[in-house]
Parts: sequence; C-alpha cells; structure tokens
Amino acid sequence: MAQDFDLIERIKERFPKMSKSHKIIADYVLQNYEKTAFMTAAKLGETLNISESTVVRFATTLGYDGYPELLKAMEECVKGKLNSMQRIESKYGRSSQSEIITSVLSADIEKIQDTITNLDIPAFEQALDTILNAENVYIMGLRSNEPLAVFLHFYLNMIRGNVTLLNTTSVSETFEQMIRISEKDCFIGISFPRYSMRTLKAMEFARDRNAKLIAITDSIHSPMNLYSSCNLLARSDMVSIVDSLVAPLSLINALVVALCLKRPEAVRDNLKMLEETWNNYQVYLNDEINFINDEPILNNPLRKQEDKNE
Repeated sequence: MAQDFDLIERIKERFPKMSKSHKIIADYVLQNYEKTAFMTAAKLGETLNISESTVVRFATTLGYDGYPELLKAMEECVKGKLNSMQRIESKYGRSSQSEIITSVLSADIEKIQDTITNLDIPAFEQALDTILNAENVYIMGLRSNEPLAVFLHFYLNMIRGNVTLLNTTSVSETFEQMIRISEKDCFIGISFPRYSMRTLKAMEFARDRNAKLIAITDSIHSPMNLYSSCNLLARSDMVSIVDSLVAPLSLINALVVALCLKRPEAVRDNLKMLEETWNNYQVYLNDEINFINDEPILNNPLRKQEDKNE
C-alpha cells in the first residue's frame, strides 16, 4: 500500500520548491491521476499547454528515471484506488448490517481516543489565541472537508466578527477573496486525504502575506504542515472509500467550545442579538405551534397583529 501512494507523497514533499510549470503539472496529476496514467508526455503537455520536455523534467524532479517510470507510479495509484473497494469487501463483505455499524462506530471511537491522546495542547491554546486576536479570520476546506469548514464558520460568526468562508472552486477567485489578507489576520486550512492542492495554494499565499496559519489535518506528515506553525491533528483514515471525519469534527467542536468559554459575554450578546433579529423578522416564526380546535395557530407577531385588526 505504501508503494501505491509513493507518487502522491513525493509530489506533496517537493511541491513547495517546484517551478510554476511543475506545480501546474503536479496539481493536474494529483486531481486526475486516473486519466494521466494513460497519457503520453506529449499529450499531458498539450493538455496543460506546457512543453513535452517540461513534463519529462517534472518526472526526474520527482526522482524517477524518466516519464515511463512516472507513468508506472500513476498506474500503481489507480490500482490502489481500485483496491480500496476490495479492502471494504474483505473487511465487511460477510458482516451483517448490525456488525457493520458496530465496527464503523467502534473505529470512530478509536479515532477520537487517538486524537485525544496525541493532541498538541500548546498548539490548541495557540490556535485559540490566534483566532481571538486576529483582525480577520479566513476558513477554507474543500470537497469532503467543506462541511467541517462550514460548521466552524457558522459558530465562529457567533463568537466574533470578520469571518470569511472561502468556498469557491476557482483558484483565482480564492485569491480575490483573500487579496487583503495581512499579518493581522488568521487563515485556517482544513484538509484531509486526499489533500486539496487549492487549499495548499491558498495557505502558501497567506503565508507569503505573513498571516498567521492554523492547519487542521490528519498527521505530522500532512503537506498542510509545511505552511502552518500551529497544527491541530485528528485521525481520519478508514478502510473505506469514505473517510471518517468524526474525530476532525469533534476537534473543531472542542475548539468552538473553548472559544466560547474565553469570550462568554460576547457570545451571550451575539446570541441575544440574533434571537431578537429572528423574532423581529419572523425568521423561524418562533418555531412554536399551538393547536386550538385542531387548527394550528402560529405564535408569531404577524398573526397576533392580524388578530388585533380583526
């Protein structure tokens, strides 16, 4: 299995020092290695509008003897992806439904426990101070990591202002949204395997602007750690085509709770203001339904006003 992902690890390790052209190739290979495994150097270069010789040099930069050896490595990646379904079948193929859910939930519990055991407490405290003291906070998590980013963004907005969720699929638009990021700001990058190259590029941009970086990722070997000095790690691996994000979500939840406890007055004021806003604009219609003579009566100011007018 280690050989299957040798190519991916090599690209992640060498990416920060690659030339602009090689970064374009690396990004394409990571996102499309199933397709690239069947492309010649000339075809790959034509697709990316890069010379064939640059593609060949990219292979040697990664430590391969030439492009054919790089192709072989990409084929191994494809095999590794296909074998993931075989691993699921070998682990769960003969299990009953109840055994499957017990096994999956037990694995999630194990990941949370491992996250607790290996949590870097100083890094966690540093992350809290960084988020609270930053002028602006930018959050980015793409693909399967997007729900984690949305969750964190939702609750940070209740704790403090000036929180931006970067959720575009375009690299150029990402830079446009964070063009004013500076040393006064904080960037939180969330990425678990397969790591997002767009998130890495955004972190590189934030680092170049001297912003403070926080990485929420899976291990000390994650490429996210290349740009961040504050790394919060949570286990996410699973014998499945679906990665477990239970431990990462628990870590983010702990981060939110700790932030609330550091600013209880601000949180109470914000929640009170939100509650008043919801009531004034009937956002939730108070979510109260009273049944009188089998007729649902909505308990909201609009209905009360209509009753008075009658």
